[in-house]
Amino acid sequence: MATLAHHSKSKKRVSYFYDGRRTLGTLPTVKSPKRATPRQMTRFHTDEYIDFLYRVTPQNVEELSMQQTRFNVGEDCPIFEGLFEFCSISAGGSIDAANKLTSGESDIAINWSGGLHHAKRFEASGFCYVNDIVLAILELLRYHQRVLYIDIDIHHGDGVEEAFYTTDRVLTCSFHKFGQFFPGTGDVSDVGIGSGKHYAVNFPLKDGMDDWNFQNVFRPVVQHIMEWYRPGAVVLQCGADSLAGDRLGCFNLSMKGHAACVDFVKDFNLPLLVVGGGGYTIRNVARAWTYETGLLLGETLSEYLPFNNFLDYYGPEYKLDVPANNMENMNTPAYLADMKSIPFAPSVQMQHVPKDYESEEDEDNENPDIRMSQRQRNVLVVPENELSDSEDEGNRRNERSYHSSNGKGETSTRKSRASHKNSSNEHEGRSSSSRAHKSSSSVRERSKISKSSRPFADEVLNTSFRRSSPSADRPSIMNSSSSTSTTPKPAVSSVPEVTTKEPEIQEPSVSSTQVEETTTKATENTEDNVNANSNDSSNDVKSETKDDNNDKSNEPVAMEIDTNESSIEAKQEDKDTEDVLMQQ
Repeated sequence: MATLAHHSKSKKRVSYFYDGRRTLGTLPTVKSPKRATPRQMTRFHTDEYIDFLYRVTPQNVEELSMQQTRFNVGEDCPIFEGLFEFCSISAGGSIDAANKLTSGESDIAINWSGGLHHAKRFEASGFCYVNDIVLAILELLRYHQRVLYIDIDIHHGDGVEEAFYTTDRVLTCSFHKFGQFFPGTGDVSDVGIGSGKHYAVNFPLKDGMDDWNFQNVFRPVVQHIMEWYRPGAVVLQCGADSLAGDRLGCFNLSMKGHAACVDFVKDFNLPLLVVGGGGYTIRNVARAWTYETGLLLGETLSEYLPFNNFLDYYGPEYKLDVPANNMENMNTPAYLADMKSIPFAPSVQMQHVPKDYESEEDEDNENPDIRMSQRQRNVLVVPENELSDSEDEGNRRNERSYHSSNGKGETSTRKSRASHKNSSNEHEGRSSSSRAHKSSSSVRERSKISKSSRPFADEVLNTSFRRSSPSADRPSIMNSSSSTSTTPKPAVSSVPEVTTKEPEIQEPSVSSTQVEETTTKATENTEDNVNANSNDSSNDVKSETKDDNNDKSNEPVAMEIDTNESSIEAKQEDKDTEDVLMQQ
């Protein structure tokens, strides 16, 4: 038997969770677990089920008879005084133990009051009301990519397996009695579904399982799982009902054979959470868990029990050992050789670690009766593609060549702005040229025309233009129909801010035919410019193609803001021409 239980000499940092006033000396760190809150329990269980456990008492159980059937409470899960307190202590101990491991404060955490592996998400089962194991594994998954769950209780750990049956982040491995035995699950063909396929390992065993055969199955299987699955943490359920002499169990394991599984898992030096479980011969449960606590601490305990107030329960031997008996082993070597192959370890995408739930302060700040759905949360998030451009950027987010440069080292946006400026100057220059050459009687006449139109031009050219909404004192852009209005109003074009000087009008000699052609082109360009300003939302003016054969130095340059300026100045020119003719 000594070959089965080899004690490790290395000391581990052990946390022992116990809801009481007694201590275990200075060997482990004894902690009183925080009571699990209803909200912590609903991380796995449904709200209606936890609310029922919170409200039900032996006094009002008749009033809640309908819910008793719904939540499978009554027969093997009776209602007793302090039921919810019992659940909060058990679940709180396992949650705190898991947090001790994730924080790095402990290497091993023990909660013998936990291990209630039959509880389902919405119902009780097998005297298990709240599944503390699932709640603890959920805490471990916040920091570890993969968690291994090992169950050596004589009953199948159906509640834990069901909780993680569709995921590969938790591998459940259960060694249990199968065949006309509660809960009736855990067949070798139950391997998981979906992403969790082949990550549920079940070893159904028969009556009379002894130490030697159990180790021949347990060690190679766990060794193989550790090598390829590579878990970040391990949860070991040490149900003592697989010991020999249990009132409900039918295995023939001694205390040392049971503890050998604990010692084997401990030697892998992974964060280890050890919880209790079943056990219906109380004195044997106390012996086993006492011996295994000393083993986890690296201490060898005395063979005989010390004197205490409960010593009479352990007579007539008064020893710590739980021996095996002469029960026949129904597990043949051929039956045990039927092993299950397992695929490679799954990969898990790295993600941010959620916040820790260290106290109820954050929970008290929220109203538990008002919960925001995921759809309502998504409404508060503004997608990146819905962010609008700022006013001074225009529509440059949609311009593919915004960051690209041309051969001259100039960005496409600057190039577009320069082209727009040149086209505006060219159009305005042609309009000014047509106005300047409409009357060719004398230089003095044209000089009068230029001086008469100059006050309006000076006022407009000194105005700063920006991309902004028109205000009350800045009229909006006028459409093409407004050009025929009897009272034209100047409009501000949506062009980049420019700095212009007062143009100097050149006086090239041209014929009357050229004057008519220039006037026609200016009128067409004016109409095109009005339509472009009224229809284009970005107010971009398409540049005109210049005639390369013309001499650009001889073309006059002027700045025109509104298309109605041509009509105003044309009328002024006609009036000045008539005055000159009358004087002559």
